[in-house]
Amino acid sequence: MSTTGKIGVTTENIFPVIKKFLYSDHEIFLRELVANAVDATQKMKALAASGEFAGELGELAVRIELDEKKKTLKVIDSGIGMTAEEVEKYINQIAFSSAGEFLEKYKDQLSSIIGHFGLGFYSAFMVAEKVTIETLSWKEGAKAVKWTCDGSPEYEMTECDKADRGTVITLYIADDEKEFAEKNRISGLLNKYCKFMPVPVIFGKEQEWKDGKYVDTDKDNVINKIEPLWARKPADLTDEDYKEFYRALYPMGEEPLFHIHLNVDYPFNLTGILYFPKIKNNVEISRNKIQLYCNQMFVTDSVDNIVPDFLTLLHGVIDSPDIPLNVSRSYLQSDANVKKISTYITKKVADRLEEIFKNEREQLEEKWDNLKLFIEYGMLSDEKFCDRALKFCLLKNTEGKYFSIEDYKKAIEGEQTDKDKKVVFLYATDLESQYSFVEAAKNKGYDVLLLDCQLDSHFVNLLETKVENARFARVDSDSIDNLIPKEDKIKPQMSEAEQEDLSVIFQAVLPKENQYFVQADNLGATAAPILITQSEFMRRYREMSAMGGGMNFYGEMPAMYNITVNMENPLVARIMEAKAADVAPAAVIPDAASDASEEAKRTVTEAQETAAAEHKSALEAFAGDNEILKQITDLALLANGMLKGKELSDFIARSAKVVEDAYLK
Repeated sequence: MSTTGKIGVTTENIFPVIKKFLYSDHEIFLRELVANAVDATQKMKALAASGEFAGELGELAVRIELDEKKKTLKVIDSGIGMTAEEVEKYINQIAFSSAGEFLEKYKDQLSSIIGHFGLGFYSAFMVAEKVTIETLSWKEGAKAVKWTCDGSPEYEMTECDKADRGTVITLYIADDEKEFAEKNRISGLLNKYCKFMPVPVIFGKEQEWKDGKYVDTDKDNVINKIEPLWARKPADLTDEDYKEFYRALYPMGEEPLFHIHLNVDYPFNLTGILYFPKIKNNVEISRNKIQLYCNQMFVTDSVDNIVPDFLTLLHGVIDSPDIPLNVSRSYLQSDANVKKISTYITKKVADRLEEIFKNEREQLEEKWDNLKLFIEYGMLSDEKFCDRALKFCLLKNTEGKYFSIEDYKKAIEGEQTDKDKKVVFLYATDLESQYSFVEAAKNKGYDVLLLDCQLDSHFVNLLETKVENARFARVDSDSIDNLIPKEDKIKPQMSEAEQEDLSVIFQAVLPKENQYFVQADNLGATAAPILITQSEFMRRYREMSAMGGGMNFYGEMPAMYNITVNMENPLVARIMEAKAADVAPAAVIPDAASDASEEAKRTVTEAQETAAAEHKSALEAFAGDNEILKQITDLALLANGMLKGKELSDFIARSAKVVEDAYLK
């Protein structure tokens, strides 16, 4: 018997469509063909288990054979095979009317095509110029069939002499796809896509080193483990089993912190193992470390659409038959199942972390510094995870002690509640540069948190919205008394003109590249003469802008510093006395009468502006000549790491002269 015909499509362009559109990566063809062979083998097992087939099963494995010289690749199974009628149904009838309609109809839901339309087999034509199928069905009395197609809609189907049950698919690799006729390429693809398939996949023979080279042995080279760790029961596994599996997945990776074994069969099927890697203080880390499988067949390591963004920082595997494939790009579509799975995984991660918090608190504290970036990222990006994480998120103080958020608030509310009944969470971001501010807080009996993570500027904002009756203040953002005011302070009594003069003389000796807001305050006679701080609001939003927080206009603004002048300090008092003696008050020129002419008003205005400019020049000249003013300002700049270049050199020379005058004269 021999028949010829046309594959059941109404277009002459189906094969160009397959080559260019069906998959983005041509290498996927091998995964599809091996998956079909595994399916046929599994069905054979099921028939035998049900008693419907009572014969000899024989070897239930999938063999891959490559002839590099002939450029042929064979995928061989001993599964259920096909009759001529089944070949006609499953191979010759591609169920769509035209390429144009196909593209339009399925551009948004391509995930439903594989399995429904039999297109997995046709991926072979992405790399082959001709494909043959030799198949014999398990059914009694079935005759072997050979199907041949050269990449056009025409095919030929004849009887053949195949004697063994199952199917052999032979690909004649095209010249422009000759990489798929190379042993190393095929070996790499099998290892990538098939290393955990549930049926043995055999490619060649195992090798051994002999006489200075590798030679084949008589033992089949089985490339896969048919029962991966995630398919086993957690009760049967040890911590070392999980660690060994992690090392097999990521040979160059550090030991993971924790793991989660996923296992659910309702309302969807999902298994897998996820690991918390050591993230440390770097959010720009490698993603694409979660491998996605469908019935133990590798699909992708780009899981952006199946887990929330923050969970892509995890490592491990997820396996679910309910996750759809997008056949055009080989990644996942966001459908209802995917959303349910995403929610479940997030819940399981939160459950595991809460369990560790409750039962293994000491272990959590030991690993927190390597874990906190992940937790903060999750809380910032996922509202449901945030609500859960508020229970197990830890805060570390400058003494290295860890607290839950609730426990920390209770610990500090007695001392660190301000006059407005707000509990103030003081924090430092750099213990070395903020040492003096941290010490000032401790001397007051206050506790200071250490928030030195990349995301902390955003995280602090989040906590202020979640923790009731609390606010956060960086320890160097103001004087300690102003950070936690206990009562209303008495401000220095100064006229508007005196405040303006104060601003002018200090602005005159400060670096010009920044902006400053000079203000007078009473900090005590023993406190520093000048305190340089940054507005908590401006500094925090500049840092968030630098992290890509969507507020770039803050990042483009010049740095703004608060210059607090301690009017109770003796050195400041001496400077103000010298200013009063050396600089006459600004000339007061009354405004022109309301009924004066425009020219007269203009003359008065010009006189006022001239007097103001002359007074400002006199103040700036005084500031430039006053060594005490320059010295205390430079000391404040030095304490904040803001004294550089010539100004630093001048400060050192001036300080040396002060020491010399004090001790040698």
